[in-house]
Amino acid sequence: MVDFAVAYQHDHHETAAEAIYQGCLVRFRPIMMTTMAALMGTLPIAIGFGAGADSRRPLGLVVVGGLIFSQLVTLYLTPVFYTYMDAFQDWLGGMRVFLGAPGEHRLEEPADVVAAD
Repeated sequence: MVDFAVAYQHDHHETAAEAIYQGCLVRFRPIMMTTMAALMGTLPIAIGFGAGADSRRPLGLVVVGGLIFSQLVTLYLTPVFYTYMDAFQDWLGGMRVFLGAPGEHRLEEPADVVAAD
């Protein structure tokens, strides 16, 4: 999702919010398909079918819980984190210009602003 958003933002010159939104739209189905396939594969272990199920059930519950948690993080927190990091990067870029990065010349006042003697 983030890779798609970075490429979309670069190619279409969009904001980070619009790029991650498009990334979410495009990548939602593959993310859901892989999570649901893993969830359906571990659901019988979590429910506890078969011989010796009592010893394997905690493992199944942890895997199912982890899949659900990672799905929530992927779909809800990743887009928010992406937009915050883009804003932070813009802020750092502004600070770099303001402070003057090593090897760069600081901006000087225009000649018409400097008081004439």
